[in-house]
Amino acid sequence: MLTDANLHHGGGTMNWDDARVFLAVEREKTLRGAARTLNLDQATVGRRIAALEHALRATLFLRTSEGYALTAAGEAALRSAEKMEHSAHELVRRTQGTDTRLAGDVRVTSTDSIALEFLLPAIERLHAAHPEVRVLLDTSTRMLNLAKREADIAVRSVRPDNPDLVARRLARWPMALFASNAYLEQHGSPAAGSAFAGHDLVVYQGNGTGHRSPTLAGEPIHRDMAGTRTWGGLRNLARHASRPSAYRAHRSND
Repeated sequence: MLTDANLHHGGGTMNWDDARVFLAVEREKTLRGAARTLNLDQATVGRRIAALEHALRATLFLRTSEGYALTAAGEAALRSAEKMEHSAHELVRRTQGTDTRLAGDVRVTSTDSIALEFLLPAIERLHAAHPEVRVLLDTSTRMLNLAKREADIAVRSVRPDNPDLVARRLARWPMALFASNAYLEQHGSPAAGSAFAGHDLVVYQGNGTGHRSPTLAGEPIHRDMAGTRTWGGLRNLARHASRPSAYRAHRSND
């Protein structure tokens, strides 16, 4: 589309878009070919060339039997017009879509188990689709404060208390309680509604912190009954739990 963007120099007035018309005529050698390339009518292309020559006060083309040929002034104009074309393409390349292109750092906090199960595969897909996005992942058990901008996104197994945060459920993650046969023979299975009375628990340290009362499988737990272990310890526990002869599981969807 032709515009009214004009350049004033030395008393002349040049329409910037006429440089595009000039390049089309030089490359096609005819007004008809240039008009087809520019999606304009032939008369408009002729008027644009005439206007450009008038603004520059120089003859750019010789009309020959073989088509339009550049004059010495046209040869000089060609180099500058090609630079203008290159700059225009560079402008588009550098700026187009910058307001919608995804880029930058995103700080995500979660637990190590959620990160391994869900986040790492998702980050891989995100990087493939948006390589300029860099995810800074924190998998500590400490609950980072989103309101204080300690993180941008938190992926947790509990809903946040802060009403100012936007929260949504991403998935359901079935959980289970595991115990060795020897433990169950000594203590028995925990009864529903007993809050694990008379039982010893191994839980993530993060489960015993925060403003709300900690729960496990829908049952409240107390700090004096919950021993804490590192993630590595729980990972080893999970490895042993894969042996059906050693552990039994009590499943819950909470």
